[in-house]
Amino acid sequence: MSTPHSAASRNVPLADNDFASDVEYYLTLEPRQLPSRYLYDALGSALFDAICELPWYRITRAELGLLGTQGRSIFALAAPVSRIVELGPGNGSKMLTLIEAGRSGSRHVHHAALDLHLIDVSAKALDEASHALATLDDVEIVEHQTTYESGLIEVARTGARTLVLFLGSNIGNFDRPGADEFLGRIRAALEPGDDLLLGADLVKPESELLLAYDDPLGVTAAFNRNLLVRINRELGGNFDVEAFGHRAVWNRHESRVEMHLVSRRGQRVRIPAARVDVTMKEGDTIWTESSYKYGHDEIEVLLERAGFRLVERWLAGEERFLLTLARAK
Repeated sequence: MSTPHSAASRNVPLADNDFASDVEYYLTLEPRQLPSRYLYDALGSALFDAICELPWYRITRAELGLLGTQGRSIFALAAPVSRIVELGPGNGSKMLTLIEAGRSGSRHVHHAALDLHLIDVSAKALDEASHALATLDDVEIVEHQTTYESGLIEVARTGARTLVLFLGSNIGNFDRPGADEFLGRIRAALEPGDDLLLGADLVKPESELLLAYDDPLGVTAAFNRNLLVRINRELGGNFDVEAFGHRAVWNRHESRVEMHLVSRRGQRVRIPAARVDVTMKEGDTIWTESSYKYGHDEIEVLLERAGFRLVERWLAGEERFLLTLARAK
């Protein structure tokens, strides 16, 4: 545990890397795909931080605004919390905003020690988040460089009153059955009475959605194409990055924005470490990410199915973003 008015940190290392085997498997599917979690190497994490600053991508600002204005209410409703676990902490700004707002105006909460567990595959994100959170008093920071699923196993059922943060509309990276399964895994890691704070982006006009995922500055395109750079660097691939374009599509039937990499010409791609040798025609695509959007009442139903009950929810109306606090039954 940390000493009073200081922050301590330790690291739980990444488990076996499945990057090569995942690339081998997903590039043989129809349509070809790559898991979105591999977008977040050091450069990818930096590019995503830049995306969050773009005027067309309003999710982060909407969520930070809610965490800042509602942090005291969240802490009061979830109290007494001694452990906060964040899945995908990014640069740490969201947890930092929540804790600072939650501790404000309350002497009891201000002096309560907190164990902060950060779960992410990106070493850069963990380092940045730990650095930001180390400015807080009375916290111990534990990094888990691993997948969400493995991290939940590492932090499961310790007996400490726990608040899990799953923010940034990361729930939108799962399809509907996958979201049910993943929320069930979060519930399985918790004791009855523990809490989950879930951030979810709501459906909005198609033009707004496409601008958020295909911005005029091309930052999102660079973020997407960087996955090919990573495969070349780490797995010996021969992707010609300039031969791929970025495409964002609103799939209205599935209520999701899709990101694709589009081959601009016929080409043969070899990735020795992943045992991949594929031929791509002009116009062929690799599906790299889905971001599902929700109706206002869908989130409560989703949480109920996973074994949670609604405690409270807060809506950023103009940005159509919903923050929901739910309790494990």
